[in-house]
Order: sequence, then C-alpha cells, then structure tokens
Amino acid sequence: MNAKTAKILDGKALAQKIQTELTTQIQALQPQIGRPPGLAVLMVGDNPASAAYVRNKERACTKVGIASFGKNFPADATQAEVAQAIQDLNEDERVDGILVQLPLPNHLDSVALLHQIDPNKDADGLHPVNMGRLVRGESGLRSCTPAGVIRMLQEYQISLQGKQAVVMGRSILVGKPLALMLLEADATVTIAHSRSHNLAAITQTADILIAAVGRPNMITAQMVKPDAVVIDVGINRIIDYEGNSRLVGDVDFESVQEVAELLTPVPGGVGPMTVAMLLHNTVWSYSQKVNG
Repeated sequence: MNAKTAKILDGKALAQKIQTELTTQIQALQPQIGRPPGLAVLMVGDNPASAAYVRNKERACTKVGIASFGKNFPADATQAEVAQAIQDLNEDERVDGILVQLPLPNHLDSVALLHQIDPNKDADGLHPVNMGRLVRGESGLRSCTPAGVIRMLQEYQISLQGKQAVVMGRSILVGKPLALMLLEADATVTIAHSRSHNLAAITQTADILIAAVGRPNMITAQMVKPDAVVIDVGINRIIDYEGNSRLVGDVDFESVQEVAELLTPVPGGVGPMTVAMLLHNTVWSYSQKVNG
C-alpha cells in the first residue's frame, strides 16, 4: 500500500481569497463609477437545486458588495417574457452581469435566450462572441468553471507549459472552453469523451487530468498516471446503501489520492471557484466602465 497521499487543492479557501480581492477592487472603483457593480440572475420555475445555486450566488454577491437584480419567473413563463427581461437588463446601466440559471423548463429555448444577452454583460462567459474571443485569444468574459480551474492551477503554481493535459468531457460549459484555455497556457491538450476508445490508455498519459463527465467515481486509480494533477469538476448526488444522500465527483477520491500528487475534493474544490469567477466576471465588466 502506497503511504503517499495527494495534496488537496482547496477551492473553498481560494474562492474566499478571490472574494476578498474583489471587495477591495469594488471599494476602489465605486467612487469613480458612482454605484456598486450589479449582477442579475434570472431563474424560471422552482427547481430546488437551481434555487439553492441562486441563493448561494446572491449571498456571495452581498458579501463582496455586488448589488443583486435577480428575477424569478413562474415555470410557465413564455419565451417572450424572459427575452424581454433580458433586453431590459441589457439596457439597465446598473447591471454589469446577466446570468440565466440553467436548466430552463423544456418549453423555453435556452440557446436563443443566452444569445440575447449583451456579450459584455455575459457573466457566464457562454455567448458565442465571448467563445469567439476565447478561440482568438482576445480578452473577454470567460466561462466560469473552466476559468476557475485555470485560476486554481495558477494559484498552486502548477506549470502547464509543455504538459500533457487530458480533459474528459466536451460540453460547451466546461470541456471545450477549458481545452482552449489550457492550449492558451501552452499545454498539449487531448479531449476524451464517452465515445473515446481505450479511455484508460488516454487518461494515463495525463500530467494534468480534468474530469468533467458527470458520472460518479468514474476515474479510478488505474486510470491515473502516478504523480498527476487531478481536477474533479463533477458534482453528482448519490444515495448510499443506508439511504443517505451525498455529493461525489467524477473521480474515485479514496483510490486516486494514493496515486495523484495533487487532487481537488468534492465538495470544496471546483464548485466554490465557479461562483468566485462569476463574481470576478461581473467586477471585470464593471471595471470596464473606467478602463473601457
């Protein structure tokens, strides 16, 4: 049995550090801009998980000094009603960031609504214009979870230059933008997914392995190169044999921590970083009122 266990990358502590930095930045900018930064989170229906996320985001806003302009629509809200709310927020000078909380009820076209957000107020960094800026290596708003992963790697001084990075998952939310950000940092990037052959052979090449597939405990110790950096983006709620519910990642934490050099926990790893980067994006948009 290997006595070594991986060092834990503490996303919760780093998120708090970022929030402290943002508070200082807001205090410096507010006298020049004449108002606090504003974030609007739009939610449709009463999905309990979404409601919890929204409350969490609004609490974090209050903590750093960002004004919340949230709006909750009933589950049967029409496309036109939500679209009009986005248009009003695009024109509202008090609002720097707009976020549509996903998933939306099936009768709504979420892509069309995301496209309607002013790209310079796109707090989630998912608008095609911001994706295009990322592809071109131009400055702009970045997708929160991948940006949080990169910020965490920087904080722990994990060099990406020339390293083999394997991203498991190809979603527009995480996998694709993260692969581009890793390329930008001079890593050699492989994207693996559910259709990839010999998955373990691919993941074993990774100096930096990032799991974002949404399958509980899928990455086992046998799939991890010794002394790799393993970042677990997955958040899966499972029910154990005693009927208790708990959160686990895509990585089998117990076994992988005996192989990896550095590892993120779930919860307390990438999750808090996503919210921190949402606040960071809002303050970045806000700061452009002075710098832009």
